[in-house]
Amino acid sequence: MTLDKAKKGQVLRITGINNELFRIQAIRFGLSEGGVFTCREIVPAGPIVVSRNKQEIAIGRSLARNIQVEPF
Repeated sequence: MTLDKAKKGQVLRITGINNELFRIQAIRFGLSEGGVFTCREIVPAGPIVVSRNKQEIAIGRSLARNIQVEPF
């Protein structure tokens, strides 16, 4: 499944990032394949807020649609 379909409170692991451009953008946020994080908030028609290492990051829907995740 992709990150934009995650539910609030889920702990997820990144299994893949579809596009090289999106991969670079995700790495800038500190998210890479194999990384584990928690979905904190889903803003309707807005970003998805995730937390990792006591840091919260708002990820736009276009990037979230390209991040493959699985429940951890």
